[in-house]
Amino acid sequence: MKISLKRLNNDYHFETKNERGDVVYLDNKSEPNPLGASPMELLLMGIAGCSGIDIVLILRKQHIELEDFQMEVEGFRQEGAIPNVFTGIKLKVFLTGDLSPEKANRAVELSLEKYCSVAKMLEKTADITYKVSLNGEFLN
Repeated sequence: MKISLKRLNNDYHFETKNERGDVVYLDNKSEPNPLGASPMELLLMGIAGCSGIDIVLILRKQHIELEDFQMEVEGFRQEGAIPNVFTGIKLKVFLTGDLSPEKANRAVELSLEKYCSVAKMLEKTADITYKVSLNGEFLN
């Protein structure tokens, strides 16, 4: 796995590209009008994407296709700390479809506690918690 980074202006706007040519823009969130996500926001996007892939894959293996899937991720950092790592991450997983609450909870649990590589890395510094909503009702 290899990523390249190129500076696009005289400040903090960067273009990153993977080996397939997929582009992600980065910027300093302290800038007045950032032109991309901050590196720490990318980590939250990473846990959402990693876990999302796991959850869909786990349910597909059970022949369950979701009607809709969404997630909200919020990260918490200790202000003033250097480095200012995440100390807490809260995920809200919203599933819509024909599946039992047990299967919904189990898919999210397996992802975050066993399969999601991003979550396994981030749990070394952050307490990761989650809530699961199935068809508009929170299960936990």
